[in-house]
Amino acid sequence: MMKKSFNFKTIENLLQVGFTGFIPVADLWENCSVIPKIKGVYMVVRPTKAAPEFLSVGTGGFYKGKDPNVPIEELQVKWVNDTCVIYIGQAGGIRGGKQPMATLQSRLRQYLRFGRGWAVGHQGGCYIWQLKDAANLLFCWKPLPTDDPRAVEKELIETFKIQYGKYPFANRQD
Repeated sequence: MMKKSFNFKTIENLLQVGFTGFIPVADLWENCSVIPKIKGVYMVVRPTKAAPEFLSVGTGGFYKGKDPNVPIEELQVKWVNDTCVIYIGQAGGIRGGKQPMATLQSRLRQYLRFGRGWAVGHQGGCYIWQLKDAANLLFCWKPLPTDDPRAVEKELIETFKIQYGKYPFANRQD
């Protein structure tokens, strides 16, 4: 499990607690074979402190006919300053007593395909696709061969909420 003193401010902080990868979306769109085929948690990181620019229509796919785009005003309210972390997710965590077969690679492949406009079963974090610099965002991950990724994800999100008073930018629920 993660420590309550977890620091979400910089990439260096994430490296110190075992996150790896930090690969730009644009590179992963070309080849995501570097992502491990193991359960774990992942984060989407914005490597710049510059103010975000939002698009009224992002690149996310329509899943079950639902438009993933939200008004720019909603994105502005959701934005969290003073952190590089904009989304926290998991792959292979226990839900409803069942252990899904998802790996970091399969889950992130879905996420990335959604960002290219495909209708896939991953809508979590869809707000990132309305960022003008979405292709420059970084994905990082931490394999969890023995821990439950869902429990670690929930703890990370709760720690984030304690520190910042709200969810990470693109997390809509924990």
